[in-house]
Amino acid sequence: MLTYPSIDPVAISIGPFQVHWYGLMYLIGFLAAWWLGRRRAERIGLTRDDVGDLLFYGALGVVLGGRLGYALFYGMEQWLADPLWVLRVWDGGMSFHGGLLGVLLAAWWFARRKRLAFFTLTDFVAPLVPIGLGAGRIGNFINHELPGRVTDLPWGMPFPGVGPEPRHPSSLYEAVLEGLVLFVVLWWVSAKPRRRGFISGLFLVLYGIFRFAVEFVRRPDPQLGFIAFDWLTMGMLLSLPMIIAGAGLMVWSRRQPTP
Repeated sequence: MLTYPSIDPVAISIGPFQVHWYGLMYLIGFLAAWWLGRRRAERIGLTRDDVGDLLFYGALGVVLGGRLGYALFYGMEQWLADPLWVLRVWDGGMSFHGGLLGVLLAAWWFARRKRLAFFTLTDFVAPLVPIGLGAGRIGNFINHELPGRVTDLPWGMPFPGVGPEPRHPSSLYEAVLEGLVLFVVLWWVSAKPRRRGFISGLFLVLYGIFRFAVEFVRRPDPQLGFIAFDWLTMGMLLSLPMIIAGAGLMVWSRRQPTP
């Protein structure tokens, strides 16, 4: 059994001013997307300045969609009991699926402004996202969020506030799969021009599979428990449409042009 590392969730504290590791992880993700996007912007007719604008709208979509999605999917009772809770983003609690919807809306609006095909833009954006996903999962780990289920594997560790039993570090599993592995695959596959929609579909399929798999070792959200069958979680339920939509998009892409 490993010992859970003792890391203060507050990275920097100067008087009443505090910077949380969770927020810094998001900043790392946006900076990585900005740097990587500038390297490939010309492929789809964007300037390097356009990438900054795109990231600004994407950041709004992530934060607003992610927080509202978490409140709707996982924290409705808490939101109703404390309406201002939804504004305290620094306390943690973001939904990837809500953030995805927010980013898609931002991408749709940006694509219209730039007269780009929607899936041309999402194919460009998809490989930029995983580093932020991985960093966010590390932020979850530092915040003592997303504990795994009890395990007897040698890398199990007790989560603060959950009990003495060793548990899967499920947020670290997600950091590796949704962050490192997803980035390597998407960046490598997208190195050559692909048919419109293929990269977007691949992103949805891989993320959905990775998330669905990790849910088997991640403790269900205590306010929800299992949705059905004593094993189906909300994360699984939200990931299934991603896998189906992604597979359909990859099939549809076979009839599309290569930008």
